[in-house]
Amino acid sequence: MTQAKVGDTVRVHYRGTFTDGTVFDGTMGDEPFELTLGDEKVIPGFENAIVGMSVGERKTVKVPPEEAYGKYDRNLIVDIDRSHMPEHLDLQLGKLLEFKAQDGSVALVTVRDITETKVTLDGNHPLAGRDLIFEIELVEIVS
Repeated sequence: MTQAKVGDTVRVHYRGTFTDGTVFDGTMGDEPFELTLGDEKVIPGFENAIVGMSVGERKTVKVPPEEAYGKYDRNLIVDIDRSHMPEHLDLQLGKLLEFKAQDGSVALVTVRDITETKVTLDGNHPLAGRDLIFEIELVEIVS
């Protein structure tokens, strides 16, 4: 039986949950997700779990932060004087904001706290520091 290997384009169904069972993403009941193994366009723990699977096979894997979105880094939390925030910006707790750095790169930050004088922004990925559980079914090896 053919097994998925690095370089293959595959289609999978998956459900991503936190360790408490809360679902954060998935394709179950929808179109399968297509990716090319080795392109590094998904987290390493997810991609590595697919390598070696056969069509129709299902598995559940626990992906630690180091193989997902990294450990939570408290150094990526900053307080900004509210007067330095653009006035037109709709500040809401939990909202993702996009900032452009001087070098042209783009960073996403989450609004964690808002007071009359400051805004607390978190530069960690929203899933950083979390163990992730993936239920995966290999639907097809496209090529």
